[in-house]
Amino acid sequence: MTLVLRYAARSDRGLVRSSNQDSVYAGPRLLALADGMGGHAAGEVASKVVIASLAPLDDDEPGDDLLAQLREAVQNGNAAIAELVQQDPDLDGMGTTLTAVLFAGSRMGVVHVGDSRAYLMRGGQFSQITRDDSFVNELLEQGRITPEEAAVHPQRSLLLKALTGHEVEPSLTVREARAGDRYLICSDGLSGMVSDETLAEAIQIPDPQACADRMIELALKGGGTDNVTVIIADVVDVDFGEDAPIVGGAAGDGSDEFHQGDSPAARARALTQPAPQPRPEVQPPQEDPKVKRRRRFRWLAGAVVVLIVLAAAAIATRYFVLSQYYVGEGPGEEVVIYRGVPGSILGIDLHSYEQGSCPPGGLCTDKLLVPALQEDARIAVKNGVKKDNLDDARKYIDDFLRPHKQLADCKPATSSTSTPPPASSAPPVSSSVAPPSPPASPSSANQPAGRDCSTPATAAPGGGN
Repeated sequence: MTLVLRYAARSDRGLVRSSNQDSVYAGPRLLALADGMGGHAAGEVASKVVIASLAPLDDDEPGDDLLAQLREAVQNGNAAIAELVQQDPDLDGMGTTLTAVLFAGSRMGVVHVGDSRAYLMRGGQFSQITRDDSFVNELLEQGRITPEEAAVHPQRSLLLKALTGHEVEPSLTVREARAGDRYLICSDGLSGMVSDETLAEAIQIPDPQACADRMIELALKGGGTDNVTVIIADVVDVDFGEDAPIVGGAAGDGSDEFHQGDSPAARARALTQPAPQPRPEVQPPQEDPKVKRRRRFRWLAGAVVVLIVLAAAAIATRYFVLSQYYVGEGPGEEVVIYRGVPGSILGIDLHSYEQGSCPPGGLCTDKLLVPALQEDARIAVKNGVKKDNLDDARKYIDDFLRPHKQLADCKPATSSTSTPPPASSAPPVSSSVAPPSPPASPSSANQPAGRDCSTPATAAPGGGN
């Protein structure tokens, strides 16, 4: 025999409340319902957090100790509430009830905190299987009030136990599961609006979904003053049960919300539901003049700081540039000295003319031109030869470049050999008559002017960059 669950779940915000703080989960192994409390947003948060802590139990194969699994999941959910309250003190006071069933074949583990309820229909007998953790129920069990008085007691919503982030001991029990059992799990939005006798009659509707719909309809007809959430689950002996989980209420997307068409309850909802309030037009906030002035002052101060930094950078750059010198090619291809560095920025030269190739203060008769230099020196000057100061630049021209020019201008001397005069058979001449001068050698007549390269001048030592 294989026992599985066939289930349905429905939730509705009721006819008075503007939001739904109940959260519900129904799956093949887990049925759980949490009724949030503590304000509009806080109740929703608490119920969702606890349901989220229990939901993983539906994915795991139940072990032998069902109650240990339920206890741990509840503790995790309660700890999550405590952490949220610690992060946001405005959430202090929020909490939730919880009634959940973990199904494992022939056994059912039940955990309960608060005044949500679980009922069992077995063999035609309908009974409540959880105990309300409420002040009114304490009075009722002690015989101090009657059931009729409990139904209208002004403190009937006062809970003695709830999951609020503080330490709490939930009620844990294990029950036998039998084929044909039907379970009803509901929030007090149903049990507070509909009598046990009416519930016992409605729970006999065979289809679980139709039964859940009928339960909510009865709660709305009874006044619908609270959120109402219902789970109907049948234990059946079949090979395969349902496996698609239902997540509803505050934890869901609204797809489980109950709709009744043109039923009396729907018409009652239309009459009692608060009219939607128009969304107020959002006005841009007026800025404080003092804040505006402070912001303007900060902006101006920031601008001044930026300008000071830029000015300091410009001064430092100018100082660095003006402390540099280099030898380069100037107007008319003359070798000159520049102050600064080669190049330009945004069309502005980073250098200025300082001196020509001749020392200042004297008559320059021998300008040094770039084309007159040897190739290596010519290339270096065209690229700019950097020097640390003006004296080094002048020394580089006079002691290094000028010798290169002299070597470039010198012409190799052509060696000549004197040809002795031919022997003459004429008689000797008288010593008083001077002999004629021998004719000039053609090679000597054609020798160009210039220094003899066979005896090169000593070049003064110099250096490149």
